[in-house]
Amino acid sequence: MQQIVLPIKDSNVLQQVQNCLLEAFKAGQRNYMVFQFGKATLLRVSDVMRLKYADVYDPHGSIKSNAFIRDKKTNKPNTLYLKPIEVDLIKYRQWLLENNLRSEWLFPSTKHLERHITEKQFYKIIAKVGDLLGINYLGTHTMRKTGAYRVYTQTNYNIGLVMQLLNHSNEVMTLAYLGLDQVSREQMLDQIDFG
Repeated sequence: MQQIVLPIKDSNVLQQVQNCLLEAFKAGQRNYMVFQFGKATLLRVSDVMRLKYADVYDPHGSIKSNAFIRDKKTNKPNTLYLKPIEVDLIKYRQWLLENNLRSEWLFPSTKHLERHITEKQFYKIIAKVGDLLGINYLGTHTMRKTGAYRVYTQTNYNIGLVMQLLNHSNEVMTLAYLGLDQVSREQMLDQIDFG
């Protein structure tokens, strides 16, 4: 049976997940940054893992305004806006330096610096977080779905923006991706004054 992966809609649960990623693992700062990066850029985990250090930091270690990649799945060009995670990226670079983790990869394996962390490794990390916190809907797409859900709700339900950020071609796909089930729709409708 395939696991259902949903966005984290509750801010308290999101904070617990982020804290667990940061504190429950030896490479917590990296795991946390993977999650934050995926959440803020709405990238698929396969694209997050393939990022190189030079995609994000200039030769002096400063954070670039944007990263430019080509999505692995769609082969479409994608411009990533990095300002929302600038503070996290500064802390992350410091952690990399302190732990002598110099690699061409943005998210290196701590054992094999010539390789990046794999999707499978990150899935195990996310699954462990789910086990530790008793959450059964976490997966590698959680960060992307959570970022999309937060953009959707905090931009007054701007589905067009979310579709564009996710590189989706239709609203139905995006709404399903956001985990907008009947209960969510009803909660939103409860906020509407129909006069």
